[in-house]
Amino acid sequence: MVKQENIKNIYFLGIGGIGMSALARYFNANGKKVKGYDKTKSPLTEKLTAEGIEICFEDDIDLLDKETDLVVYTPAIPKDHQQYNWYVENGFEVRKRSYVLGMLTEGTFCIAVAGSHGKTTVSSMIAHILNETIGCTAFLGGIVNNFESNYINSNNEIVVVEADEYDRSFMTLKPNITVITSVDSDHLDIYGSFENIIKEFREFAQLVDKEGVLIEHHSVAALNLNDEVSTLSYGLDGGEVEIASYDIEDGKYLFDVDFFFEDINDFELSLPGAHNMENALAAIAVAKSMHIPNRKIKRALSRFKGIYRRFEKRAENENTIYIDDYAHHPNEVKALLESVNEMFPERKVIAVFQPHLFSRTKDLASDFAKQLSLADEVILLPIYPARELPIEGVSSNLILKDIKSKQKIIVEKEALLEHIKITLNNLKQKNVLLTVGAGDIDRFLKPISEMIEGIND
Repeated sequence: MVKQENIKNIYFLGIGGIGMSALARYFNANGKKVKGYDKTKSPLTEKLTAEGIEICFEDDIDLLDKETDLVVYTPAIPKDHQQYNWYVENGFEVRKRSYVLGMLTEGTFCIAVAGSHGKTTVSSMIAHILNETIGCTAFLGGIVNNFESNYINSNNEIVVVEADEYDRSFMTLKPNITVITSVDSDHLDIYGSFENIIKEFREFAQLVDKEGVLIEHHSVAALNLNDEVSTLSYGLDGGEVEIASYDIEDGKYLFDVDFFFEDINDFELSLPGAHNMENALAAIAVAKSMHIPNRKIKRALSRFKGIYRRFEKRAENENTIYIDDYAHHPNEVKALLESVNEMFPERKVIAVFQPHLFSRTKDLASDFAKQLSLADEVILLPIYPARELPIEGVSSNLILKDIKSKQKIIVEKEALLEHIKITLNNLKQKNVLLTVGAGDIDRFLKPISEMIEGIND
């Protein structure tokens, strides 16, 4: 079993993934020789290359690094992958990303943020607050706009980790502070039932240090995941940390917080959506647990610019506001559309949604339909398969048939831009256009933005 100090060369299979790239950046920043493979080029792989990391895009044994000390792979790599199998068959140390993350955080003060949704925003908020106050190292599941990266390195003694429940990945961690934002039905292809998901989160909750703290959304606290450590609950409408009052001014949330018996006033958050105030409560609870002064927490939070593809305004013209969001679970879609309807009550809402995974669509189709019905018009793309093979009878039609919106349609990716152009040109009212999903829908961000900015030309 290779030790971190003995690693000189490291090879990543799936280096362009958001979690994998953060690890690659860590090793690269610490003077290791980093190389990797990914299936396709992307803005993220281009940035990694610019940072000095060598990447190949062909599954070719002649292109891999035969001198590497450690091979790290993502579960998205198929089992018939030639490079993966060559490393296994030739006795190299081949480890999942989760194992390496556990290795890197061992012996640190670890803050682990888990949950079916919300974990990327919460972990990024925590990392930003700590980065502006006492410093931290952070491995995040999104590109934080403040530092245009998913990796921070300003204090190696304190580590913030986005803890992924998929494939039991978070079970390699030993947190000092654990945050659980939500426990919902997801990844049923792995766990089989919601009861098994709860069981898995309960096992994860047991990993927090006995002298540490478990910070939970009040809906999670009701599950009694660990009653042997200090706990702290939060929420918009319940918990020991909650919103006392709030206003919206110039697109910003101004709010006061009840923290046990302490009233903390005058927080400011530029991220749209009441759910992001709730995410901020979790980050505030962590910062308070680490004895960071209120004034420093408030200042840092007011400067948080959000995360790439999380309620990100991409373009605007006289009639259309274009927002992009990574939401890929029904509860995330609900939070997004409720926020849009709250902020733009007079505008028509058009949601372009790309379902992610056949299994998730099969399990949650009716829930997706219910939440997408909050939009006035829904445009569905075909399912993005990611790591999966097709499932017979499972397509975007499973969602479409139960959507209650008056206007709904499935559009092939090749026809999407023209369909959006025709739709917007025919509208007589102000609107909000949303692109939503975790697949490759982000390839349309630039052309749609250019279309919106030039649509009146």
